[in-house]
Amino acid sequence: MITIKNINKSFEGKQALYDISATYKPGECSLVIGASGSGKTVLLKTIIGLMEADSGEIFYGNTLLNSLNAKEKKRLRREIGMLFQGSALFDFANAQENVIFPLNFFTNMSKEEKLERANFCLERVGLTNVNKKYPSELSGGMQKRVGIARAIALNPKYLFCDEPNSGLDPHTSIKIDNLIREITQEYNITTIINTHDMNSVMEIGDKIVFIHQGHKSWEGSNKEIFHADNQALNDFIFASKMAQQLKGCTVGTR
Repeated sequence: MITIKNINKSFEGKQALYDISATYKPGECSLVIGASGSGKTVLLKTIIGLMEADSGEIFYGNTLLNSLNAKEKKRLRREIGMLFQGSALFDFANAQENVIFPLNFFTNMSKEEKLERANFCLERVGLTNVNKKYPSELSGGMQKRVGIARAIALNPKYLFCDEPNSGLDPHTSIKIDNLIREITQEYNITTIINTHDMNSVMEIGDKIVFIHQGHKSWEGSNKEIFHADNQALNDFIFASKMAQQLKGCTVGTR
């Protein structure tokens, strides 16, 4: 479980996050949604520890992130998987080598053990016979799957996904959503996803936090979101649905 309490963050005197608190549970897909510039990416980076909050507390289980030294933070990162926007695969490395990368950095596994773990993770995300292929030889959806395989290589307790459906067509996006949900439930991972994709909200949104202008403006499940009495949220949903309809039309004309 991850618990954040009264998180505030500013840049050069401009407030980005205002007193945000939330709890994220194992086995659930927790989504952070909001318009561009709303603060959701800042919140994700702050929870991970890539940015330091001006005030507030971040707990991983009973461990207070704010109090850890560099060695302790590295130990904690051993339990964290990250799926970056755009997959962020290394172009110079093949699929298998990309998955092995965190194993090289965080473990003392033998070469054979690393290969076995990488192959298992690639198979778990539905990829076979791509181990030696480079990112340029893979489709966008396959690159995302390699990114997920790399994110789970360390068997993490915590998984962070930044816009996992960015650049994907609607059909592939649903497959990626379902894969993330399956892995979250199968391994009882605490998963936090930044997204503006309303299909993701409806498919896998066990818990949703809506960030508006740096404030936590609404919190609930995907069963509650369309009944929310929140004008900013309703405007965001409408704009997101319109954008997805246009995207679907564009995909369909290709």
